Amino acid sequence: MIDDPVVLFSYGTPRRREVRLPVVGREVEGTPGRLPGCRPSTVEITDPHVGGVSGARHHPILEATGDEADVVDGTALRLTDGELAAADAYEVDDYRRALVPLTSGLHGRVYAAGHNPPGT
Repeated sequence: MIDDPVVLFSYGTPRRREVRLPVVGREVEGTPGRLPGCRPSTVEITDPHVGGVSGARHHPILEATGDEADVVDGTALRLTDGELAAADAYEVDDYRRALVPLTSGLHGRVYAAGHNPPGT
C-alpha cells in the first residue's frame, strides 16, 4: 500500500504493463477511469528511448475540447511522488501535466498536449 498516493490518469502507453514496469519500476494499482472534456489525438515520438520502451512511433495525446460529451477512457494509477517524477521523465516535451477532475470524483494528473492542456 502506498502512503498518500498521487493519481495519474493514463490513457496511452503507460496503461501497458511492458511500459509501466520500466518507467515506474513496479506493478501499479489502477482502476478504470474517464476524463471528460477531452478527445484523443496522436503525436509522433522522435525520442529514441521513449520509442524503444513503448515500441511505437506514434503515441496518443489528449486535446482539451471543453465539451463534457467528449470523454476519454483510461486508468487511474496510484503512484508515489518518485514514481510520478519517473513518469515525468518518460514523457516527451509535447506533453504537459495537468490536474483534472475524473468522472469518478477523483482528481488526477494527466499528460496532455502542451499547447492545449485541460485544466480544473
